Amino acid sequence: MNNTVLLEVKEGIGYITINRPEALNALSSQVLADLNHVLDQVATSEEIGVVIVTGAGEKSFVAGADIKEMDKMTPTQAFEYMTYANDTFTKLANLRQPSIAAINGYALGGGMELALSTDIRLGHEKILLGFPEVGLGIIPGFAGTQRMARLIGTSKAKELIFTARNVKAQEALELGIINHLVDVDSLMSEAEKLAKAILKNAPLAVEKAKHVINIGIDLPLSHAIRLETEAESLLFSTEDKIEGMGAFVEKRKAVFKRK
Repeated sequence: MNNTVLLEVKEGIGYITINRPEALNALSSQVLADLNHVLDQVATSEEIGVVIVTGAGEKSFVAGADIKEMDKMTPTQAFEYMTYANDTFTKLANLRQPSIAAINGYALGGGMELALSTDIRLGHEKILLGFPEVGLGIIPGFAGTQRMARLIGTSKAKELIFTARNVKAQEALELGIINHLVDVDSLMSEAEKLAKAILKNAPLAVEKAKHVINIGIDLPLSHAIRLETEAESLLFSTEDKIEGMGAFVEKRKAVFKRK
């Protein structure tokens, strides 16, 4: 495998870094293939409880898809490229582990779509977000039209996509595209602080909560509530539930084992 996507594991956190700074971390076919491979590693890891996704260098999270590569594609090739990218981003979105995007610069087009595939997003005051695609004669093709509309509503999503304008950090916070706006120098430490706040809780419960939210949002409310009830009931069979409630009653810190 090439080194266009790096994976480092430390203290329960899996750090995924898009490592193509000379191209502002643009998503080539090779990057997507490497990301897919890394996500398979994360999915089967017993060490990783939370994932942080970021970009190499100081300028860019991911500046977008690789336009030089896309420029030569036929419609059939473009379909295959988009399908593979969407399958990869869906794999990220559906990881059992919670994921955090530490947006450290440009997150445009495919980069914005990569960030939208994570559960929680942090950015600093110098980030720039947006969908430039219609200015290139195409549309967001890595589920940007769908994930952004579900996140901020159809009207706001249409405005951003139709105008192809860039969004600065404060507006991104106000729209709810990012969860937290932090100082440039503290981006990664804040992402780690959030990851550690998640890691201290029962991992099976966190994973089940993510699953229920992801699935339930597309179900009728009554069906989603039933899904939640069934998930909650299953957790009553776990050792972590016994430990968590026992620790609460005994006024001590719980020690979870993901069992």
